[in-house]
Amino acid sequence: MTPGSARTDIEDTVAHAARLAESALADAEGADFRTRWKGLVARGVWDAPAPDSGAGRLGPVTRSVATVEGIGRAGTAAGLCYAMASQRFGIQFPLLSVLGEDGQRRLGDTGSGDVLLCHALTEEGGGSDPLSMSTRAELQEDGGYLLTGTKSFVTAAPVADVALVFARTAAERSPFALSAFLVDLHSPGVEQSAPFPKTALTDVPMGSITFHGVRLAPDRMVGEEGAGLGLLTLTTAWERALLLSYALGPMRRVLDRTVEWSSTRQHFGRRMGASHIVAARVADMALALYRSRELVYRMAARLDAGERPRQLASDAALTKISVAEDYLLFSQQAARLGGVRSFIEDSGLTADLISPMAASTYAGPNDLLRITVARELGLPVEN
Repeated sequence: MTPGSARTDIEDTVAHAARLAESALADAEGADFRTRWKGLVARGVWDAPAPDSGAGRLGPVTRSVATVEGIGRAGTAAGLCYAMASQRFGIQFPLLSVLGEDGQRRLGDTGSGDVLLCHALTEEGGGSDPLSMSTRAELQEDGGYLLTGTKSFVTAAPVADVALVFARTAAERSPFALSAFLVDLHSPGVEQSAPFPKTALTDVPMGSITFHGVRLAPDRMVGEEGAGLGLLTLTTAWERALLLSYALGPMRRVLDRTVEWSSTRQHFGRRMGASHIVAARVADMALALYRSRELVYRMAARLDAGERPRQLASDAALTKISVAEDYLLFSQQAARLGGVRSFIEDSGLTADLISPMAASTYAGPNDLLRITVARELGLPVEN
């Protein structure tokens, strides 16, 4: 993380976002995903702060990470935190860097919460091997494209308004066979599925999108034809660097409640926290959270400083692997300390082990990311 005043500014931003999120969640209690999403955005969690405030001294990426953490600290469900981090870091930041001043207009009114984005890459046949995709966009005489195919396992697909869609514009398996498009999901020929029944991050819907010969105007393409793989590399680097920011707030809440429980629970005639084994487990949880925050905020600071995301690919992969695995170990420690209450709803100590486990698959499975890291180190290893 960053030293001195920047550290204080981050904590101030986290606290400010938490206060806004608490208010928004109270107003939208029991509401559906879109209503809670819009409530958070409309409350101003993403708004630019006053220049003389702590948040105003932070770079936009670091400020956004602190905002996501604050939203989680307020008790926002991990799925909603994940969705906000995914849109912010997996779509908005990378696209705005590519589209420039015209970017916000092309993305739509995301600032009010009225427009929800999704990232449509994965298909039933695979996601980690993008060159195997079958969704295709065929060039038409008017310069537009005809989009046909199905994307699956897409976060927010059932309720999204605009999708960043990757499609094949050339038949061969080459780095220039893919292109990217911004697709209005209210267009004729678009079919959004019902939400898939999930066991992880259940507060954000996931589904499929089928394109039945959807006509796209020429200006719906992002960049040039054949530049899709390059854009995917960009969005992937952003995601791997910062997506796991969604876990920081929930981790802090779990650590706080575990410390309180261990400090007050009587066990064998003494407080549970007096046990060296319990104290060591709590310390391990604190270490996992500390390490995760340091890695994520360090990546944010580097992006704010102007480092190119593609040059951070290996470090982003290492960050994603480390935070995802620490998140799981952290949650396992909390479950052990909570005992049977970890598996009882509304016990105050209920543990979610499935969502942290799923973190190892988002933005690329950790095992495949290890291959990426090994290749960067010079090993002759292929996918």
